[in-house]
Parts: sequence; structure tokens; C-alpha cells
Amino acid sequence: MPAVKGDGMRGLAVFISDIRNCKSKEAEIKRINKELANIRSKFKGDKTLDGYQKKKYVCKLLFIFLLGHDIDFGHMEAVNLLSSNKYTEKQIGYLFISVLVSESSDLMRLVIQNIKNDLNSRTPAHINLALHCIANIGSKEMAEELGKEVPKLLVSSDTIDEVKQSASLCLLRLYRTSPSSVPVGEWASRVIHLLNDQHMGVVTAATSLIHDLVQANPEDFKGCISLAVSRLSRIVTSSYTDFQDYTYYFVPAPWLSVKLLRLLQCFGPPDDPAVRGRLNECMETILNKAQEPPKSKKVQHSNSKNAVLFEAISLIIHHDSEPNLLVRACNQLGQFLQHRETNLRYLALESMCLLASSEFSREAVKKHQETVVTALKTERDVSVRQRAVDLLYAMCDKTNAEEIVAEMLNYLESADYSIREEMVLKVAILAEKFAVDYTWYVDTILNLIRIAGDYVSEEVWYRVIQIVINRDDVQGYAAKTCFEALQAPACHENMVKVGGYILGEFGNLIAGDPRSSPSVQFELLHSKFHLCSAPTRGLLLSTYIKFINLFPEIKHIIQDVLQTDNQLRNADAELQQRAVEYLQLSNRTSTEVLATVLEEMPPFPERESSLLAKLKKKKPLGFQEEEKTKSKAMPGVSINNVGGESSTDDPTPQMQQPPLPTAPPASIDLLGLDSQPASLNAAPTTNNSSLLVDMFGSPPSAPASVSLGDPNTLSPGAEENFNKFICKNNGVLFENELLQIGVKSEYRMNLGRIGLFFGNKTSYQFTDFSTVVSCPNDLRSKIAVQSDDVGGTIDCGAQVQQMINVECIEDFSDAPRISISFMYGGSKQFVNLKAPVMVSKFFQPAEMNSADFFSRWKQLNIPSQEAQNIFKAALPMDRQANNAKLIGFGMGLLENVDPNPDNFVCSGILKTRELQIGCLMRLEPNAQAQVSGTFENIFLLKGYLCYASPFLLRDQNLSLNRRSILNS
Repeated sequence: MPAVKGDGMRGLAVFISDIRNCKSKEAEIKRINKELANIRSKFKGDKTLDGYQKKKYVCKLLFIFLLGHDIDFGHMEAVNLLSSNKYTEKQIGYLFISVLVSESSDLMRLVIQNIKNDLNSRTPAHINLALHCIANIGSKEMAEELGKEVPKLLVSSDTIDEVKQSASLCLLRLYRTSPSSVPVGEWASRVIHLLNDQHMGVVTAATSLIHDLVQANPEDFKGCISLAVSRLSRIVTSSYTDFQDYTYYFVPAPWLSVKLLRLLQCFGPPDDPAVRGRLNECMETILNKAQEPPKSKKVQHSNSKNAVLFEAISLIIHHDSEPNLLVRACNQLGQFLQHRETNLRYLALESMCLLASSEFSREAVKKHQETVVTALKTERDVSVRQRAVDLLYAMCDKTNAEEIVAEMLNYLESADYSIREEMVLKVAILAEKFAVDYTWYVDTILNLIRIAGDYVSEEVWYRVIQIVINRDDVQGYAAKTCFEALQAPACHENMVKVGGYILGEFGNLIAGDPRSSPSVQFELLHSKFHLCSAPTRGLLLSTYIKFINLFPEIKHIIQDVLQTDNQLRNADAELQQRAVEYLQLSNRTSTEVLATVLEEMPPFPERESSLLAKLKKKKPLGFQEEEKTKSKAMPGVSINNVGGESSTDDPTPQMQQPPLPTAPPASIDLLGLDSQPASLNAAPTTNNSSLLVDMFGSPPSAPASVSLGDPNTLSPGAEENFNKFICKNNGVLFENELLQIGVKSEYRMNLGRIGLFFGNKTSYQFTDFSTVVSCPNDLRSKIAVQSDDVGGTIDCGAQVQQMINVECIEDFSDAPRISISFMYGGSKQFVNLKAPVMVSKFFQPAEMNSADFFSRWKQLNIPSQEAQNIFKAALPMDRQANNAKLIGFGMGLLENVDPNPDNFVCSGILKTRELQIGCLMRLEPNAQAQVSGTFENIFLLKGYLCYASPFLLRDQNLSLNRRSILNS
């Protein structure tokens, strides 16, 4: 920065002194108001202000703003300072702009023009001021206007090093703001060569820029590998005296070393043997330096040294190609497991979890098993204990599974509540995965339920039942073990579930022993009945009916239980129904029929463990590397069946029934998202013809397909998903393999509040995530929409929320648009939807008697106040379903109003900001016009045109002839 003499701005110093000397808040405000009035008069009345005076007053405004007061003038004077040739005046102008001028300000065009002028200046100080302003504001508009200007400074041979350094970081900010506005291909090769620059500051800044550019276009930047290795080699093989200006506590250029190592992790091992050999030498040198005595006792020395070391180990793990380096890295991390510094122990455990997945270093990791177990028992920090659990899980195999599972079970009794559920999942998975003897597996799971029953999810006991049913060799042992476990005085409900199911299926295998005779089994289970919740009682009732088939000799005992008032008149409808049906089944069917209905459950089909799927959703360390590998091989492919389990996961005892329609596979679009939206270019009358009557019809034929990801077109299925919200306020608005969007909304009078929930279904972070809620031109004057900011990123498996406030100003027929964009896999993704806001949401039900209804009905006789449509239904009208959907539409369903009981009559009031508009509706099924099983239906609407969807009652499969009706 140039030295400036004689520029103390005495007036500013006096003002600051006066503020500091104020004795009260009131005195401070009084002094500030006086100064603001003085500055305002100077700006308005004095046309002869020079640059120094403008700078002084702008500085005062900036100081007042920093004190917490609002500033609503002076912005133009600050912009004028940008045109000054004096460094201090230009500096204050840029400072004011960076702090007080928003991205959407009308002055931003003038600011950008001044920035362009300074970027073309021959004064480096002025160029740097402009670059700093761009980086501080970093708006999308700046990225679009200056995205081609800044790279010219970066690659120009005339640019000095300080400007190149600022240009690199400025371009990085613009690229992160709007990647599409920065044309990378034109100067990519020239930016790579900045890694070979003589100025270390330029290299450091350029490395940060290249690291972000590589994420989107790795192939275009492969040339940086050799240059990065060369630069890294020069740093790690040099003495700290060689980089005196960039040495931090005896560690040469630690920040640049870390950045280079992270850059190299964006690529695989170098293809060139010479470059690979040089890189391996660098890794060995870093590992060797870790063994040297510290050159300083300062914590800054150890922190910088270890930062480089851990980043080097991450690169070794990422390449996973050098067995010697992997083993050396494991040994080095093993030394840190007993280090006195908690952070080092945490990082060592975390890195060893990744090493455990490598075939070259797995055995070396297993040597530290005792140390890890000790850490699990003695660590004070719960996060370190969590990493110890992850490492034990990762290093487990058939040779040490029983030992590790035993240690985890022992620790589970005293484990922190925050990690118990995950530990239960991991123990269950390890027991299943490495079980040589399935009797050990059964013992382990039952012990797991005994120790941590509250944390055993349904997936755990579902899975043990699946395995027992599928393996004949363990069924008898499982029945005997469950019977013994149920004899404990305090028995967890999950144990009752497992025991009830297994004894209901295989209790006959242990019935020969007098100690576990049929009556003893029944009495043992029934003694737990009154202590269990309703779902468990239902399971036990199913076990009882199974006992009637297995043990006919206790049939009368079970029937006595089923026909008690506690069962037949149970307040729980499910339990009452089971008791009645099971009692009738046992009384009225023959032995052969009963044996057929209640025969042993068939084996479950082999499929991925639901436990593994649930653990993947939690994203522990053990799965991160595996999923990265899969995603590289198959980009864009998500793991199937992670979000939920099929019916085979629920082993609740039940009677054999005819096969039901099977659930569609994961590839089927359950929400109908593959259907095409309505054309956006339709004539206005198309919207007006979407009457309430259309909800009784079939969906119209789909127009030509549109491409997913087009930023200007509704996404596939958007129209149909929008229509699903006519009769409901909550649900899924959109879902594909990347993103799920849920909706929860509430409406009161003319106001509505909508919560949008954006869920990332992938294993990668969404970046540059943005949403824009907009209204088409005609809609802006009819509803008011406000939305909050959703943030720029969504982590893998995470969910963010956005709230939208809506006010109905007057009646409307269109819907707001939601435009969503984000970066995934280096490409821009677009989702365009219709917000689930329709005029029916602002209806309030109205109650009235028959006389009032028909009196008002007759009064509404102007053609613009009424509409009628006659259509034929393909199926008879389902009155119960139609009642539910008409109520969900928002109008009040009036019973016993119409003389014809088959008719549907509704009334409602539309609430807007200024008006309340009444609406009456009648639907008249005409049975006399029945032809070949169809009904002719007459739809009458008076008072106000309700814009509805043709999908509201789509399950009726009705066809209809539509016509346009005028609004009231």
C-alpha cells in the first residue's frame, strides 16, 4: 500500500473522540444525529466539496454504520470517490461500497463500470483495490460482467506478482459464485503453469484456484500433476532456511504443502513412472521428518508439521497403490494413538479407519487392536470413542470378529447414549457378516437386546428372524435360547417380540422337554402380554393362533384367552379384530384348513441386509471410501433400497393369504414423475377450463416430452405432482435419484405458510444450491409471495428447509414457479416446479341449512355467476371417496341439504385481502342415464369459479367433456 503523508483527517478523529466521550446512549445518538445532519447538508448544499472532504464524510458515515446505525445516504458520493486518482480516496470509496452497498443496489452498474476502469489501469494499487472489492462482494452480476476480465490479469506476462495473487483469489470467488460465468477452457493451460511461478504467494493462491477448477474438469487439468509434484518436492526436500519468508515455526511453506497435497488427491496415481517415483520420495521424506525430534516446543510447530503429515497420509490412502507407504503410514498413526494430544488421537483413529479398507495395510491396522480397545474404554472425549468404535468395525474380519464383538458388547453397557444406536447396528452387522457358527450369532443378538434393548431398532430383530427362518440348523437352538431368555424377571419388549415370533414358528422343536411343554411356552408368553405395547400384543395374538396349529392340546386354553372381554372388546381396533378373527378361525375351520392357513413361514428371499442399508444412511467412515469408489465407477447411480425395506423385512406372524399385488421395483416412478407436464404455451382459456368438475375425470393425455434439467421448462411430472396437492397440504412434491422435495403447509384466512424440505439423496454435497420463487406476469398482482434463503450447500444425506409466505390478494388461476439449481458431479442441475398454491387453499368451509342454500342458489342467476358441466363416469361414483376429496378441496360438505340424497352439496367462502367471495356447488349423479354401467353426472357451480385439477379424483377413472366458464 502506498505511503500517505499528511492525511490524518482531523475532523474524523475529533468525531470519534466525541463519540467515545459520550456518557450515555442518548448522548451518543444525539451526537450522531447532529453529525448526520451536517453531512447531509454538506452533500446536498455544498457543490464545491473536494475529494478530501468527501472522503472524510464518507469515513464518518462508515464509522456510524459500524456503530450499528442505519445509513441511507452517501452512497453516490462513495461511488464518485472510485473515480479519484488518489489512492486513499479510492480506497475509502471501495471500502464503503464493500460494506454498505448491497448486490441488488441500482448503483451496482456504476460500481462495476468503475471497477472495469481500474482493472485496465496501469497502477497496480488501483487494480488490487478493484480486485479486493470484487472478491468482497462476489455477486452473480459481477461474475457475469467481470468473469472474462479478471483471467486476463492472471495470465498476462505484464502483471506483477501481487496483482496475480489477488487475481487468483478474486477469480476463485467469482467461480464459486457462478461457475458458468467464468470460461475456464480459454486459459486453463496457462493457469496450470502458475504452479511453477517464482513467487510463492502466486503459487499458493493459484493452487487454491486450480483445486476448485479440477473438481468440475479433472481431465483438463491433468497437466498440473507433474508441476504440483515438482513444487512439493522442492518444498519438502529443502531446509527451512531456504524459504525464510514462507517458513512457519521451522516448517517450510506448510499452507502451500497442504494445498498441493489436497490438489493431488483430486487425481489417481501419476501415470508417468518418474513423476510417481518423485511423489513417493516426497511421501517418504514427510514420513521421515515426522520421526525427527521437534525443532521447537511451540504448539505452532507441531500443528504445522502434523498438518502436512496427515495430508500426506490422506494422499497415500487415496492412491492405495504403495504397500510400503501404507504400512509406514499405519505405523506412524499407531504412534499417535497414545499421544497426549486429544486431537492427534482423533485424527489418527479417523485415518486408520480408511487404512483398514486397504488390502495392503489391513494387517498392520489389526496390530493396534488392543490400543484401540483401550481407547474405547478410557477416552474422556466421546467423539474419540466414536472414532474408536468406527475403527474396530472397520478392522473386523473372521479372525477377530468374536473378540471385537465381545469388547463392543462389554462397552455397550456403559456407552454414551449418543452412540449406542449406531453401536447396536454395527454389532448386529458384524455378528451376521462374520458368523461361522450361527448359534453364536443368535446368542450375540439376544445378548444385544438384553444389554441395549431400547436402542435395538426394528431392523435388528427383523433380521435375526429372517436368518433363523432361512437356516434349518439353527431353528431349534434359537427356540431354546429365546425360551430361556424370556424366563428372566425383567425382559425387554424387543426380546418378547423375537421370542414370540420364533416360538410361534418353531416352538414345537422344544416341546418334547417337559420344562418347555406347549402349556409352559404359552403361559410364559402370556405372562408378558399385559406389559407390552399394542403392536407387540398383536404379534403375541398371532403367536397364539399359531400355537393352536402346533399344539392342538392347548386349543381350549388359547380360545378362553381370545374370547375374554379384554380381547373381544379391546379399545384398540387392531387387537379386537385379531382376537375376533382368530377365534372364529379356530372354531369354524377344519384341522386341515387351519394347518394350511397357519403353516410355517417360507424362507425369506435373499437380499441386501436392511441393517447395512440403515448404516449407510448414517454415513459412517467405513462406507465413505467404498461409496466414493462406486460413484467413480458408476457416476450418478444411487444405492438401491437404502431409504426403506420391502415387506420381507417385517416378519410379524400372520396367516397365509392369497398373494397381494407386489410393490413396484425401485426403478418404477411411484409418484408418476415420468409423466409429462402440461404445455406452458397453452392458450389462457386452458387454465379457465380446469374446473372443479375436472377432478372427477381422467388425466388428459401427456404432451410431447421435455428434457429433465432444462432451466426454462417444467420438470417431468411437475404438473401431476402439483395436482396431488389439491386435496392435501403435506406430501412429496418432487423426487428423483438426486433430490427429494417435501412440502408441509398451513393456511388461515387469506394467508398461507409453506415449508419446503430439500433432501440430498446422494453421497456427495450439492453446491451452489439456490431456489427462486417467482410469479408469472399476470399472477404478481393477485398473490404476494415471500421466501427466505435456503443456503448454498446441502451435505450428503442432509435436509434443508425453506419457508414461503403467501397472501391471496384476489382470485387467481395460475401458480407460482419454483426454480431450483445446484451443482452435482461437476454439472449444473435444474428442477422447475409449480408451487402447490391454488385458490382452493384459501377457501373456508361455510355451514348453512337447506333453505339458505337454495335461496342463495336461486339468487345467483347471472351467467357470469354460474357454470355447468355434464360428463360421463366410467365407474359408479364412490360416495365416501368423493366426500373426502371434496372436504379436502376446502369447501364445506353439507349433509341432508339436497332433497336427492345421492347429490353432493358444498359451500365455501374464498378469503382474499379485500373481499370474501361465496361459492356454492352441487354434483348430481344421474342414475337414470346409466348406459353400460356408467353414470351421467351433472356438475353445477355458482358464485365463483374454482380452478381445480383434472387429477383430484383420478382413481375414479372418469372421463369428462370440459368447457371454459367465465369468472364471477
